[in-house]
Amino acid sequence: MDPSQSFNQPPGAWNSSEKSAMLHPSAPPPAYQDSFAGCSPSFPSQPVPQGPYAQGPYSGQTVVAVQPAVFVTAAPLASPVPDYMGYSIFTMLCCCFPLGIAALIYSCSTRNANYSGQRELAEKNSKMAVILNHAALVIGLVLIVLLIIVNIFAVDKS
Repeated sequence: MDPSQSFNQPPGAWNSSEKSAMLHPSAPPPAYQDSFAGCSPSFPSQPVPQGPYAQGPYSGQTVVAVQPAVFVTAAPLASPVPDYMGYSIFTMLCCCFPLGIAALIYSCSTRNANYSGQRELAEKNSKMAVILNHAALVIGLVLIVLLIIVNIFAVDKS
């Protein structure tokens, strides 16, 4: 490459007749052929190359078979599994905060699984959310009853 020429400028010896010859070729393109040399006209009957690199139609050419990409999109479930979101918020705020938080996380996971079309995961998360909600409700009620009993006996002793 000539260091005196810049990349921004075209080559110095450019002939405009060469350019017009490229745009308007004088010879017509070759005729269309139904099948290429060495290939069969229908796709299913073509031979499948053996091994990861098989010999191509020309010497020294390797053939690599590539599988097409498959994109799977999930649709939301037609009949979604209940997520118990309200129950989880109630048990988190009113009964047992730690179990309510765990139930809320499982409720959110159930909602996401419903949206992504994963029924088995949604059912599993829904079951865990309702178990945690029931446990939080029972623990919260037991604590409230114990608190009331302790306060009643504390008032009677004084």
